Amino acid sequence: MNTYINRLFKMKLIAVLTVVLGLSSCTGDFLDRPPEDSYNVDEFYQTTEQVNAATNALYTRPWYNFVTNVSWCIGEISSGNGRTWDPRNGDFMNFAITGEHGTLTQAWESLYAVVAQSNAVINTLPEKVGADVPVDVVNNAIGEARVIRAAAYFYLVRIFGSIPIIADNNEYVLEPVVPRNPESDVYEFIKRDLEFAIDNCYEKVRGSNYDANAKVSSGSAKALLAKVYLYEQNYTMAYQLASEVINSGEFKLYGGDAEDGDPTGSYYDLFLTANDNNPESIIALQWTNTGVYAEGNGVQSLFAPAGVTGFSDGWSAVGPSIDLQEAYEDTELDERYYATIMAPEAYYPDLNGGYTVSENISHQGTNAGVKKYVVGNAETNGGGAQQSYPNNTYILRYGELLLIHAEAALGGGGSMADGIASFNKVRRRAGLEDKPNPTLDDVFNERRIELAYESEFWYDVVRRGPDFALNFLSNTERGTYNNDTDPPSVWSETYTATMDDLLFPYPNNEIENNPALLEPPVPYDFE
Repeated sequence: MNTYINRLFKMKLIAVLTVVLGLSSCTGDFLDRPPEDSYNVDEFYQTTEQVNAATNALYTRPWYNFVTNVSWCIGEISSGNGRTWDPRNGDFMNFAITGEHGTLTQAWESLYAVVAQSNAVINTLPEKVGADVPVDVVNNAIGEARVIRAAAYFYLVRIFGSIPIIADNNEYVLEPVVPRNPESDVYEFIKRDLEFAIDNCYEKVRGSNYDANAKVSSGSAKALLAKVYLYEQNYTMAYQLASEVINSGEFKLYGGDAEDGDPTGSYYDLFLTANDNNPESIIALQWTNTGVYAEGNGVQSLFAPAGVTGFSDGWSAVGPSIDLQEAYEDTELDERYYATIMAPEAYYPDLNGGYTVSENISHQGTNAGVKKYVVGNAETNGGGAQQSYPNNTYILRYGELLLIHAEAALGGGGSMADGIASFNKVRRRAGLEDKPNPTLDDVFNERRIELAYESEFWYDVVRRGPDFALNFLSNTERGTYNNDTDPPSVWSETYTATMDDLLFPYPNNEIENNPALLEPPVPYDFE
C-alpha cells in the first residue's frame, strides 16, 4: 500500500487534480463542469459550482477495478451464488485464494484509491476554498467525500479485517511503514465519517428528477450507518436509524405500494440504465456513457452472453449456481428471478429492442445465465463501449434498507410489527405473499434473493458467525448440470471452508512494501 500511496500522492497537487479532473467528459447536470484547462489547485474551489463538482470523480473511476473485476468474485462466487470454470476466478469458488492472487491486489488498490481521492477533497477543500463559498456548500461536499470514504473502508474491513486507516495520504508519502488498525477502530472511523455526513450533507426527497438524485445526502449517510450498526449487531441503533430514514420519506421502493413506494416502477426496472438514480437509489456509483475506459462500469462484459453487448465482450464469466437457482421460493411468481437470472428462452423486450435467450444457455455449466446489470448494446442503452457501460452500480438501495429494518427488529432492536411490515413490503414488490411470522433465517434468505448479483451475499454469510458460515459455505452446491440425463442430473461440487477463508489475505506485494501488515494491529489515534 505504501508504494501505492507514493504513486498517487507524491505531490499534493496531483492528488487534488486527480479528483477534479477525474472525468474527461460527462453528461447530465450531475457531471457538468468547466473546461479542464481552467483548473488550478489554488483556484478551483472558488465558486459554489466548482465545489459541488469537486466530488464528481469519487463516484466513478477509482471504483472501476473493484466493481468490474473483484466485487462479484467475492460477493457471488465465494458465497456460492455463482460458479465458474475460469481458473483465476475459480480460486474464489474453491477457497484457493492466496496473497499472490492479482484480483486481491485490484481490490486493495482500487478501494484505497477511493480512500485517497476522498481524502484529497476532505483535507484540501477547507484550505483552498474561496471566501465567498457558503459554509454549508463546503460541508456538504466534505460530507459526500466522507460517505464515499466510509463505503470504501466498509468493503475493506469486511474483506481483509484489520487494515491501515489513512485519513490524510500526505502524512504517509515518506513513511516507510504504515501500521494496520483493529477492526473495531475501522468501524469507529466509518461511523464518525457517517455521523459527520448526517449532520452536514443536504437533506433531500428523491423525486422524478433523477439527475437530482445522483449524489448522496444526509439520509444516504444515515442508511449506511444503519447497515454498519447491523454488522456490529447493535440492533437498537440499526433499527432506530433505519426507521428514521424510512419515516423521512426520502426514498421509495421502486414499484412498491402507495404507502411508501413508487408504483411507476418495478424490481426489474431498477436495473435499466434509463432508471439510474430512481427514488430507491440510496448510494450508487455514477458511470458515464462516454465509452472511455473506467468512466463506465465493466460488469456487463463479464456477465452477458456473447452478442448481447454489440462488442467482442460478453464473456459469461460466471453462471448462477444451482444452489442459488434452487433458493428461489417460486421462479414463476418471484419477479426477481426474471430480473436476475436468464432462463432458457426467456424474452427481454428492452434488451437491444427485444432479445430471446437461447434454449441451450448454460453459462459455466448452470443451464442459465445472469441478467442483472446486463443492459445491452450502446444503441439501445444510451451509449458506452466495451468494458465501459453507463448503468449505475448500487452500493445501497431502499429495498435493502427495509430488510435491515426487519432484521434489526427481529434481532430485538425495535417494533416487531414494523419490522415484519418492512420485510413484507419487499416480498410484495417481488410478487410474493406476506409471511406473518418471518424469522432471521427468512430475512437471510430474502436478502440472498433480493440482492443476488449485487455482490453482497458473501458478507451476509460471514457476518452470521463462523459456525454458520463454515457450515453454509462447505455445503453449498457449486456443481454443474449433466444434460446427458433427462431431466438433467447434477455433477456435484462442494468445497470445505476453514476459518482462514472467512477473511481474504493481504496481497503479497503490499506486505513486501509494508511489512507492518504482518504485525499486531495498533490502536488508531482518533485525536
